[in-house]
Amino acid sequence: MISESKKVLLKAIFSPRMFVALIMGFACGLPLALTTSLLQAWMKNKGVDLGVIGLMSLVGLPYTLKFLWAPLFDRFTLPFLGGRRKGWILAAQIILVISIIGLGSTDPVQNPWMVAFAAFLVTFFSASQDINVDAYRREDFLDEQLGLASSLYIFGYRVGMLLAAGGGLIMAAYMPFSKVYLVMALCLLPGILTTVLAHEPSSGTVPPGNFKEAVIDPFIDYFSKNSAIWILVFILLYKIGDNMAGAMTIPFYLELGFTNKEIGAVVKIFGFWATISGTLLGGLLMLRLGINKSLWIFGVLQALSTACFALLIKTGPDISALTAVISFENLTGGMGTAAFVAFMASITNRKFTVTQYALLSSLMGIPRVFASAPTGYMVKGMGWSWFFIICTLIAIPGMLLLLKFAPWNAKKEKYAESVVMM
Repeated sequence: MISESKKVLLKAIFSPRMFVALIMGFACGLPLALTTSLLQAWMKNKGVDLGVIGLMSLVGLPYTLKFLWAPLFDRFTLPFLGGRRKGWILAAQIILVISIIGLGSTDPVQNPWMVAFAAFLVTFFSASQDINVDAYRREDFLDEQLGLASSLYIFGYRVGMLLAAGGGLIMAAYMPFSKVYLVMALCLLPGILTTVLAHEPSSGTVPPGNFKEAVIDPFIDYFSKNSAIWILVFILLYKIGDNMAGAMTIPFYLELGFTNKEIGAVVKIFGFWATISGTLLGGLLMLRLGINKSLWIFGVLQALSTACFALLIKTGPDISALTAVISFENLTGGMGTAAFVAFMASITNRKFTVTQYALLSSLMGIPRVFASAPTGYMVKGMGWSWFFIICTLIAIPGMLLLLKFAPWNAKKEKYAESVVMM
């Protein structure tokens, strides 16, 4: 006999709205690799100068600057699909499909600047899709459901990235890259169909009516909250140790004596499924634990997994040890990301969902870029063991900040007052 609590849990997991979160995650994850790894492989195969290939990374700027045009999506509503979110998502998806096909039609050798322009269009409309899908998810789910919804979104996102990067490279061995990009564009059709069939969420608020309400008020609203600055600091610090360690893992594995084949098999296969499992497990546990406790537990596990890299120095090039460490690191990393994303969504004001979430998610990417930059010099100066120990300890300030706005035993009402209060 299934208990009532299990029935509620199963109903939440298998609801159509959770399926929408999964498919929208897939639609957001697929375009990312099309302008990074797949594009780099295409240009390298064509003999394009490495300097030009490196500069192509700049086309990804829209992902970190998306908060600049996010207010437009809160301010205006497109006259189709009957709502603020679905209309913008559909528009971004349609233009994204066209842009991806256009990118595949360019010539990296004869006209690399046209490649850059087409790739920029892909990242711009991909970032625009991300903005509105994040807002849709925030407005469609209650706070206690955001953990699982975010986990399913990340699951779909990872699958989309894997299809574009791994699947795209495999297809490129049998067909021209132009056809690969055409196939990838067609893979977005399930996302378009889902957008059309999904219901429009209700934020329960009146959309901004002018420029001030759309652009200025979201920032005033956010910074009027208790602990607003500390939350921004927390977002910068929560995964900083994980990001720093991750930036140097491949050189670390190679220096230990693992082969490229061994690293590829373990990192890509075991690592991928461990991340997916951690994301889903994190979402399920958040239904029971809530976001506050999950941030604490997953944060501690995430830090411990970073310390485990130092153990590989003792074992040497042992493939079973590598598999265990990578599986544990990716499992806990997936759990931490699920809680992190759910937390950011939960603290946004539904009236300004797009702008506030775009700001927070943009900050989330800063440590991945800037904190990772000096890691090579750190390893040279202190060695691998101390490097991973420092990456573990650097997680402590972020965890301690949870005492201020997400204490372990805080009641939901108290949390809402301290963080979401206007």
